[in-house]
Amino acid sequence: MTICYNKLWKLLIDKNMKKKDLRLATGMSTTALAKLGRNEHVNTEILTKICEALDCDFCDIIELVKEEQHD
Repeated sequence: MTICYNKLWKLLIDKNMKKKDLRLATGMSTTALAKLGRNEHVNTEILTKICEALDCDFCDIIELVKEEQHD
């Protein structure tokens, strides 16, 4: 399974926020934001700060996607 942050990006659009706004609201580094953009794993502390800043839960910003199996 792979991690996907598409829900986070949709939520930012709904809240009329940019990625820079999120970074400033959470105090996360540009490196962490770049990892999110590449659907890479980040520290749960960062995810918690995002949830606090956006007043949401993990399931609102992240999802696990099954990888396709190739025969």
